[in-house]
Amino acid sequence: FYFRNKHRPFLLFVSLLHVHTPLITTEKFQGKSRHGLYGDNVEEMDWMVGRLLEVIDKESLKNTTFIYFASDHGGYLEAHRGNSQLGGWNGIYKGGKGMGGWEGGIRVPGIVRWPGVLPAGIVIDEPTSLMDIYPTVVHLAGGAVPQDRVIDGHTLLPLLSGLVQRSEHEFMFHYCGVFLHAQRWHQKDSGTVWKAHYATPVFQPEASGACFRRGICPCFGDGVTHHDPPLLFNLSQDPSEANPLSADTEPL
Repeated sequence: FYFRNKHRPFLLFVSLLHVHTPLITTEKFQGKSRHGLYGDNVEEMDWMVGRLLEVIDKESLKNTTFIYFASDHGGYLEAHRGNSQLGGWNGIYKGGKGMGGWEGGIRVPGIVRWPGVLPAGIVIDEPTSLMDIYPTVVHLAGGAVPQDRVIDGHTLLPLLSGLVQRSEHEFMFHYCGVFLHAQRWHQKDSGTVWKAHYATPVFQPEASGACFRRGICPCFGDGVTHHDPPLLFNLSQDPSEANPLSADTEPL
């Protein structure tokens, strides 16, 4: 692929099976990590990404190639074999895979590399979306996104290059399947991020932060609780969504 396209623009999309159950790992990487099969799978993914970057560097494409590494959801908390956690870990964030609203299911880091254009070592703590990949690629290719429909994504280039300090996403909607579970508001004047939950999964057991008895949390029916008024959180001060706000504590 590279040898055919290294002298002209190319788009390479690599969708890895890795760090996802059933954690298919080649023999070479089995037992390599100190963190069981999941760790082995991470090590193999790291090696695969490294091989791709090596080719880009070797072909002198490093400074002219935009690379975006991302995940589609947070760790799958219910994936266990005995005492081994097979589905990752979400740190301070509540919930996990299959939960359309809680941060643990939707908040994932992205890593960008473009040495010829973007400064190294910069951390941007702004809400973006995988929907932003499409307009970003169109922007890089010198095209224009279609004007005959609403495009929910925004090009990431102004944010990544420092031309703007705030994400263009003032509102983001978080679905579980086709059901709207939560919505975040990125307040433009203050930068504060608020989140309202209209429905949340019923955890089993209750304090577990996951749906172990079901295997994964459902999106509707008796497996969710509806909130009217919605549960409201200030993610800027409470990223683990531990303290829902009320009109008494938060008049705004």
